[in-house]
Amino acid sequence: MAFKELVFSGVQPTGNLHLGNYLGAIVKFVELQKSHQCIYCVVDMHAITQPHNPADLVANIREVTAAFIACGIDPKQHIVFNQSQVAEHAELAWVFNCVARMGWLNRMTQFKEKAGKDRENASIGLYDYPVLMAADILVYRATHVPVGEDQKQHLELARDIAQKFNNDFAESIAARGFGEGFFPLPEPLIQGPATRVMSLRDGSKKMSKSDASDYSRINLSDDADAIAQKVRKAKTDPEPLPSELAGLDKRPEAANLVGIFAALNGTSKDQVLTDFGGGQFSQFKAALVDLAVAKLGPIGAEMKKLSADHAYIDAVLRDGSDRARAIAAPNMKAVKEIIGFLS
Repeated sequence: MAFKELVFSGVQPTGNLHLGNYLGAIVKFVELQKSHQCIYCVVDMHAITQPHNPADLVANIREVTAAFIACGIDPKQHIVFNQSQVAEHAELAWVFNCVARMGWLNRMTQFKEKAGKDRENASIGLYDYPVLMAADILVYRATHVPVGEDQKQHLELARDIAQKFNNDFAESIAARGFGEGFFPLPEPLIQGPATRVMSLRDGSKKMSKSDASDYSRINLSDDADAIAQKVRKAKTDPEPLPSELAGLDKRPEAANLVGIFAALNGTSKDQVLTDFGGGQFSQFKAALVDLAVAKLGPIGAEMKKLSADHAYIDAVLRDGSDRARAIAAPNMKAVKEIIGFLS
């Protein structure tokens, strides 16, 4: 059957949203509003897979919501909500736990990275969260998911789960008029010159909120002075910028800053090198400071304003949750019928 195009994606409320989150995800969320119906979720259930402070989690949920709105997501035209307010996410995740296979989860590289050597003490939630991610997407029967390279494996798992569910219950699905499959196989949307933003202190490492140095990242909440200082102090090398992309090979810090400039300016890395190639980093950094402050400064200011208005943020999340539930509930009811539950 033909599925109505619908975009779903989520951001964990774990604090310190940064430039990598913005360029790798949120800026694409904003752009997709122009062409698709979108559901954007603050995935707070994913945030409890590791130890957390409850008061911090409440603040972080509001901060991510504020960031969505400050960056240009329209919660009236599209759906913005927090995951835990829509119980169908957890309900479908259990069904999918009975569809997914251990071998599939054992291949998930992010669990190995996050759990490290102490896997015996990792929570089951940390191991199983890719199944919940599949439920997040498929409870809305979403067709497209904007993801970074590090999440492609999890989206592939969602496709595998959807396909196995469709195959396992093909007869029951067809009997209820859903054609060859109840769930779509969601497609990844990966685009833009800076999908993967690296640390400002080490171009071989991804920009991360967990990095000990605050100078490794530009936080979306940073003011203009902090943004400028971090760009000026960003690690570079002694060579001038090359004039062609091949010249960025084995120069991770230079490649990272060029990619950031291209993404913030809505242009290509080639164009950035055409404009700045052969020049010194000091000249390029000055231009990057101006661009970053112009693009990110207003976002930080608006985030602070919105984050302080708890009543407004909470109302946005309640309204979004009601609208999300209106889609998820009938889909979950159909799943129950398909697998043989009485309801």
